[in-house]
Amino acid sequence: MKVLVAVKRVIDANVKVRVKADGTGVETQNVKMSMNPFCEIATEEAVRLKEAGKATEIVAVSLGNAQCAETIRTALAMGADRGIHVQTDVELQPLAVAKLLKAVVDKEQPGLVILGKQAIDDDANQTGQMLSALLGWPQATYASKLVINDNGTANVTREVDGGLETVEVKTPFVMTTDLRLNEPRYASLPNIMKAKKKPIDALTPEQLGVDPAPRLKTLKVTEPPKRQAGIKVGSVAELVDKLKNEAKVI
Repeated sequence: MKVLVAVKRVIDANVKVRVKADGTGVETQNVKMSMNPFCEIATEEAVRLKEAGKATEIVAVSLGNAQCAETIRTALAMGADRGIHVQTDVELQPLAVAKLLKAVVDKEQPGLVILGKQAIDDDANQTGQMLSALLGWPQATYASKLVINDNGTANVTREVDGGLETVEVKTPFVMTTDLRLNEPRYASLPNIMKAKKKPIDALTPEQLGVDPAPRLKTLKVTEPPKRQAGIKVGSVAELVDKLKNEAKVI
């Protein structure tokens, strides 16, 4: 079974995000970038499937500017076999990403597509669901456990509001990863060196027959207001009084 993994280049999770002075977006110049943490989990799960003999090939796909090739190299260093880079400088929104991924899936014909449940830059949490709808494939979102069966099905344990839910889906299907699915490995130096020799195919949206033009316009980006310091109260009565008369929440 071929596994296709989508990986996104985002601002590093340890970097404090700064809003541009003109409010048009967040600052990305001279800012450390890395693979989206949920995409790391997706890549790790694909590699584990191959190590267990359930997957025969792992294809890492990234969409965006030239620097996204670095993110693909990271996935290759983790264990992916080859990469596909859909090159574009257009701002990609979830629907455009889903359409581009569908075109890649139609070309590659994988048995499983794994995505992170969301990217930490826009937190949209939409691409996996949209891709499933466009393909007409089953979906298993927020996965915390994956078991591939021998009869062309898979059992996926999902994290839901009331606890855990296990669903059975037929392959091919789309899965999005949650935090507790696995712990991503660090790429070793030998694997990083090997990744430099692994192939990355370059495509464009035009070659895939997709128009990636944004459908939504960001009017303004602002930082959240700073939280005020808390205070200590001397009694329950004083707490209730402040909640009622100052905070006005009761």
